[in-house]
Amino acid sequence: MPELWLKTADAARYLAVSRSYLKRCRIDYDGGFLLPRKHYILGASRTASIVWNVDAVREAFHERGQLIRRADVVVADLVRAKK
Repeated sequence: MPELWLKTADAARYLAVSRSYLKRCRIDYDGGFLLPRKHYILGASRTASIVWNVDAVREAFHERGQLIRRADVVVADLVRAKK
């Protein structure tokens, strides 16, 4: 199945997130986790659209969500162990 690459506005709508959130998830922002060439491609100029591999981004969102939930369990276990 071919990859689906969409411009920022369309990708955000497709993924049900805001455009600003999608852009903030890029690795070149503090705390971002989406990788260039894998999840997004910058345009040739400063004003050119970024295009997003929406299937790869969706998978990265899922993996990030799983990681956060596992971390919550670990923290909860540590808090219970201190009591």
